[in-house]
Amino acid sequence: MATIKAVRVHTFGGPEVLSLDEVPMPQPRDDEVTLKVYAASVNPVDYKIREGTSGEDLPVTLGRDVSGVVELCGTRAHTLKKGDPLFAMLGPDRGGNAEYVVVKATEAAAKPESLSHVEAAAVPLAGITAWQGLFDHGGLEPGQRVLIHGGAGGVGHLAIQLAKATDAFVATTVSAEDFDFVHRLGADQIVDHKKQRFEDVVEEVDVVFDLVAGDTQDRSWTVLKPGGRLVSTLSEPSPEQARRHQAHGISYIAQPNAAQLADIGRLIDAGKVKPFVQATYPLEEVAKAEERLEKEHARGKIVLRIAA
Repeated sequence: MATIKAVRVHTFGGPEVLSLDEVPMPQPRDDEVTLKVYAASVNPVDYKIREGTSGEDLPVTLGRDVSGVVELCGTRAHTLKKGDPLFAMLGPDRGGNAEYVVVKATEAAAKPESLSHVEAAAVPLAGITAWQGLFDHGGLEPGQRVLIHGGAGGVGHLAIQLAKATDAFVATTVSAEDFDFVHRLGADQIVDHKKQRFEDVVEEVDVVFDLVAGDTQDRSWTVLKPGGRLVSTLSEPSPEQARRHQAHGISYIAQPNAAQLADIGRLIDAGKVKPFVQATYPLEEVAKAEERLEKEHARGKIVLRIAA
């Protein structure tokens, strides 16, 4: 049986527990395809899984988003053929830090023509997280105001662009070194979270998109309009504070969604959204990539190059 290389975790711990293993070539079923992975991005969920804080069984292959080309098609994958370029956010039952991975029809969309595979791999998890937070849970509409905490990060830098593509007013909190970066992304108001209290300078908003949590989340209630929404990817907003401020608190975990990913892809090809890749690493240096993401300030995304 043919084998491939995949990054797996056999014991929870630091970057040193990552193992580059030989595993069987994955085979597609029904409407699935096996994707030859050209690139996969690194996300905070990867090191949380590696550290054992997410409850996964071992061994586990890391990586939730990929870009590549179709290698094999399941018997019901009639709309795809070998060589078709796709990008996808994978479900938690498979990992994309591998030379090949099975992708479900509900997870994948055509790779944006304007992006390389490295750039495309930076989009799925972060883009869908931003889309679902802003629109599905935040209900953001054209002309409304949103405050995005952590606007320079992987999810945040795409959230700014998606909100602007919907004609929203975007305020964001970042470090001083990221001012120019988020300004180029289209942010209307930029707050230095180290030197300014955002609640003193940001006017009332319809949505707070919280990618920071902690004290930042607690202070965010005061900038919400009555009936506004505080949406968090990290921690459950206080129901008591929500009632006190006549607002809504929502936490969520992003779910794969092929239709939303296709919409994001169209915005990318229309020039309205562009992922930023801070650094790339070969698959063999995945430990360095995860360590950098975990310990250093990340602007945009870090991506693994897997195939030429």
